[in-house]
Amino acid sequence: MIRVVSVALAASAVALAGCATTGDIAGGAGSCKAEPGQAFVGQRVSAELGERLLRLTGARQLRWGPPRTPMTMDYRVDRLNVFYDDAMMIDRVTCG
Repeated sequence: MIRVVSVALAASAVALAGCATTGDIAGGAGSCKAEPGQAFVGQRVSAELGERLLRLTGARQLRWGPPRTPMTMDYRVDRLNVFYDDAMMIDRVTCG
């Protein structure tokens, strides 16, 4: 009985370890901060604007969100999402 409980506890510990993240990934360098990007809502998208958004938000990766385009729901702390409308005007800036 004790051996079964020990095996179950060990298996649980291994499963939880697979979900752990390092401090660097969870909030360190490269973490996105969407607040500075809100000032760009209403502006026309461009490569230069994308570079500026990356610098200001601290994100490492930029993902453009064209209208009516499906996107994955995976979350990345280092990614900035910039959504725009048919007129190529930014309507939402988020992290993830």
